[in-house]
Amino acid sequence: MEAAQKKDEKGYAVVVHSDEGPSWWQPVPANGYGEVKFSQRNIPGLPFSTGVQVIAPGGFIRDHQHPDHKEVLFFYEGEGMLELDGEPHPIKPGTTVYLGAFRRHKIMNTGTKDMKMFWTIMPGGLDIFFEEIGRPRTPGEPAPEPFARPEDVEKIEMDTIFAPIKA
Repeated sequence: MEAAQKKDEKGYAVVVHSDEGPSWWQPVPANGYGEVKFSQRNIPGLPFSTGVQVIAPGGFIRDHQHPDHKEVLFFYEGEGMLELDGEPHPIKPGTTVYLGAFRRHKIMNTGTKDMKMFWTIMPGGLDIFFEEIGRPRTPGEPAPEPFARPEDVEKIEMDTIFAPIKA
């Protein structure tokens, strides 16, 4: 199927199916992929971005925070652990998380299969980060061997949607 987009006097209406939208393999430690469903790239002026992230078994999203963002995460496959401001919270299908600005969080896949989550972040920009650090992904292709994050990942983080974590 192909994504459908309509714009008229009411505004945009967009339908995006599974495995549609820009997608990038993610480097270690996540070892999965991010797939963007909606962003300013397909809906001009959209104040948020949204998509799916898949984290391989044993993979994790590093401890991080966002400076001016609100984020919603909905986990629909797999099991794991969320560290929120240093406090552990189990993740299972149906777990939903809201994160305001400067909420430190780390997401770990502690299960034996891919952990999948739907994410929304406002303002957007996570799609730009995925593209900057990842490798283009074509749905159905096998996962690449784990690969390193770019050497300038800290600059990329600060130029996109991340805030430094102070010890």
